[in-house]
Amino acid sequence: MEKLSQIEEINQKIKDYKEIILSFSALLNEENRALEQFDTDTVGALYEQKCKIVTAYRGMVAYFIKNQAILNSLDDEKKQDLKEVSVNLDKLLQENDTLLKTRMETSQSIMNTIVNIAKAANNANSTSYGAQGKYSPLDNSKNAIAINRTL
Repeated sequence: MEKLSQIEEINQKIKDYKEIILSFSALLNEENRALEQFDTDTVGALYEQKCKIVTAYRGMVAYFIKNQAILNSLDDEKKQDLKEVSVNLDKLLQENDTLLKTRMETSQSIMNTIVNIAKAANNANSTSYGAQGKYSPLDNSKNAIAINRTL
């Protein structure tokens, strides 16, 4: 009887693990589409759900790392099924990583351009006091600029 309950528990854990992987894959598909379309509102809306799924996924991975014998005892069909969904998840994670890095680098480049334009405009249009305390439009390289940004 105890052996039967262990088998049921193992099967439930494997089912939960697969469900989490499939949910994570679906979320990544949606987020990757949003990133490709520069839809930052959708990406932001998915953040909380992504955090929850990642937490559940990490918990399941930790469980199966501690209990590797469970995975080794699976029949070949179940192993192949888990391998396929895991490989798909890995591809989606790599694509997500690339898209996120690209968007962040693009945002940083845009912010750097805006800052440089603001500095150039500030330097060209402002005056200050020079080293000897003389009013001079030439020594204005140390003027402060404040930029508020949300990425």
